[in-house]
Amino acid sequence: MGRKRAHHGNTRRGRSGGPRSRARTLTGTLVVSRPGVARVETPEGTFDLVRHGQREAMNGDEVEVALVETRGRPPRAVVRSVVSRAVETFLGRFSPAGPLGAVTPLDARIGHDFFVVPEDPSPGRLGVTAGDVVVARITEYPTRSSAAVVTLERRVGSADELDLNVEAIVASFGLAGEFPASALAQAEEIRADVEGTLAADPRRRDLRDELCVTVDPADARDFDDAVGACRMPDGGYEVSVHIADVSHYVGADTPIDNEAKRRTCSAYLVGRVVPMLPERLSNDVCSLRPGEDRLAVSVLMRLDAHGRVTSARMARSAIRSAARLDYDTVDALLEGRVGPDALPCADPARAAGAAEALRALDEVRALRERVRRERGAVDFETVEAKVTLDGDGRPTGVSVRRRTRATGLIEEAMLLANECVARRLADAEAPAAYRVHERPAPDDLRATVQPLRELGLLDAETEAGLLAGSPFALQEVLSRARGTSGGPLASALLLRAQRRAVYLPHNEGHYALGADAYCHFTSPIRRYPDVTVHRALGALLDGRADGREMRAQAAALPQLCRTCSERERAADAAGRASQRVKMAELFSSRVGERFSGVVTGCERFGLFVTLDDTCAEGLVPVRALGSDWYAYDEARMTLTGESTGEVWGLGRRVAVEVTGADVARGRIDFALARGDAGPSRHPGDTTAR
Repeated sequence: MGRKRAHHGNTRRGRSGGPRSRARTLTGTLVVSRPGVARVETPEGTFDLVRHGQREAMNGDEVEVALVETRGRPPRAVVRSVVSRAVETFLGRFSPAGPLGAVTPLDARIGHDFFVVPEDPSPGRLGVTAGDVVVARITEYPTRSSAAVVTLERRVGSADELDLNVEAIVASFGLAGEFPASALAQAEEIRADVEGTLAADPRRRDLRDELCVTVDPADARDFDDAVGACRMPDGGYEVSVHIADVSHYVGADTPIDNEAKRRTCSAYLVGRVVPMLPERLSNDVCSLRPGEDRLAVSVLMRLDAHGRVTSARMARSAIRSAARLDYDTVDALLEGRVGPDALPCADPARAAGAAEALRALDEVRALRERVRRERGAVDFETVEAKVTLDGDGRPTGVSVRRRTRATGLIEEAMLLANECVARRLADAEAPAAYRVHERPAPDDLRATVQPLRELGLLDAETEAGLLAGSPFALQEVLSRARGTSGGPLASALLLRAQRRAVYLPHNEGHYALGADAYCHFTSPIRRYPDVTVHRALGALLDGRADGREMRAQAAALPQLCRTCSERERAADAAGRASQRVKMAELFSSRVGERFSGVVTGCERFGLFVTLDDTCAEGLVPVRALGSDWYAYDEARMTLTGESTGEVWGLGRRVAVEVTGADVARGRIDFALARGDAGPSRHPGDTTAR
C-alpha cells in the first residue's frame, strides 16, 4: 500500500518578520528504536534525533529534518515535517474514554494514543469491548494542535484469548499479519504436478529413485532440503543436496512473490511462525514430505577422499524423500544407540540404505570441518535455548540444543551446496543476492582483548594475530577455550566482535566461513534472497542469463538486498525478544529458587548471569552485591569493591536467587544466593541435547 502524503509544521519567522536563515535540511526515513530514541537515515548519512525532536512523526515515516550543530558532537536532527506516512493501520488495545474510544498501539514505537470519535459506529458493529485487541486504521494523523483519530477495521480478540506480550513483539518489529487475498487465491490454484512438469521439461532430471532424506528439528513443519550421499570406489564421496523448487511455482511479480518480497523472510517466535510464503506452499506443495513426489533444484557434488570438491553439477529435478528424520534419531543412529530399523522410512526396505547415506554424510562432515578450518573458517560455540510451551501457550521448560553430529552433517551439506552455487553464479557474474561477511573492525576486536586476557586465553603472539583480524588467531582462542568454563563466554565475546553478515548484489566472500564466494540457496521457503539465487541459477541453466527477467532482477537487487538485510535483523530480534518474554514468564513462578550460573556480562549497573541448565540470562543489580561501593572498569569488564577489593568479572561462577521477573520486558532479576545454593535446579522439564 502506498504511503500517505502529509505536511505538518510552518515556516518560522524572526522578529523582523522575514524568514530566519535556513538550517541545513535533509529528507530521510525515521527509525524509532524505542520510545524517545530515534534516528533518521538519509542518503547523506544517519543522524540521531535530539530529545523531543520526533514531534508528530512515527516510525518509518519519510521526514524532512533540520540538523542541529553542536560543538564537539556529531550533528543531530529534529523533525521539521512529515513528507509521507508509513503507518496506515496498526494493532492496538481498545478502551473507553468517556464519549470517545481510545486505542493504544501494541507497537510502543508509534508513540501516540489514538481516538475513536463518538459518531464512529465501528466499535459497536464489531462488538468491541474494553481490553480487546483491534486492527485500527488511521483517518487523521496527530498534529501539534489535534489528536490522532482512527476507525476500527477488525476485532482480533480479547486479552484472555491472545498472548498480548507476543502480539506486542509482532507489532513492534513490524512482522506481517495475514496474507493478502490475492496471494492466498494464487496459492490455492497451485498444484505440485510433478508428472506434468517432467513431461513438459525434458531438461529436468528425474531423481525419484535416488535415495535422499530430510533431517530437521522434531517440531519442524516445512522441509525445504533433502540430502543423500554415498562412498565412491576411489575413496571419495558423492553428495546430493535437493532444495524445494519454489521459483517454479512463484513467478516474479505475482501476488505471492510481491508479498514474499515485502516480508523477505519467515520469523520464528516461541510457539509461532510468521511465514514468508502461504502455508499451501510452505507446508504442502513445496515441502519435501516423505514418500511424495516433489520438484527440486539439486546440487550433485563429487568430493575426494580429503573432502575437497572436485566437481559440482546443478539441475532442476524431481525427487521423492525416503524419510522425514529428526536430529535426535540421527544422532542415536550415528552413536550406535539404534539401528537402521529405527529410521521411519516410507519404504522400510530403504532403511539400511538411508543409514549408510547418513554415515557417509557424517564422514563428509568431519572432512569438511577440517577443510574449512585449514582455510580459516571460524566456528563459534553456540547454544540454542528454546522455551517449550503447553497447548495453551504457557511455558513449561527449556530445551537446550548444542551442535551435534546430526546437526553438523546437515550444516556442512548446506554450506557445501551454498558455496558451489555461489561460485557458479559469481563466475558468471549472475545477478543474485550474495551473502557477504566482512572482516571484523579493529576496534571491536581490541575490545575483546582484556576480557580474553582475564580468562587466560591470550599470549603475545595470539593477541597480535587477533588484533590483526587473523581468523587463525580466533581459531586458536576458541580452541583454548573449548571445554573450559570460559568457553561459551569467549565464543560470545568474539561473536559480538564480528560484523553482521549482509546481502549484497555482488560477491565479496564470507570471512567467518573462509569462503571466497557464498550465497544462501538452501531455504527458499523461508528466505527471499534464496529465491533470487534460484532464479539466477535457473536462468543460467536455461541460457537466459541476459534475458529480461534477469535484467529486472539486477535493477531491483540493491534495494532488495538492503531490505532483506534489515528485515532479517528485525525477524531475528523478534525471535530473541519472544524467547526472553517466555523465559521471564517461566521464571516468574520460580521466585525464591536458587540456580548456578556464570557471569557473562558486566555493566556499571550490575552483572548479567547466564544459568547453566537453561541459558536464561538475568541481572544482578549492583546494589545486590553488597553495601560496598563498586568501581566499574570498562576495559576489563569488572566491578571492584573499593573497601573489600572483591572483583566481579566475566567467567566467575555464582549461585543466584530469582527475585523477580518483568514478563512484558523479558527481564529476570537475580540476587546473589547466600550460603550453599545446592545443586542446580531445573525450572520445568529442562532437557539438554
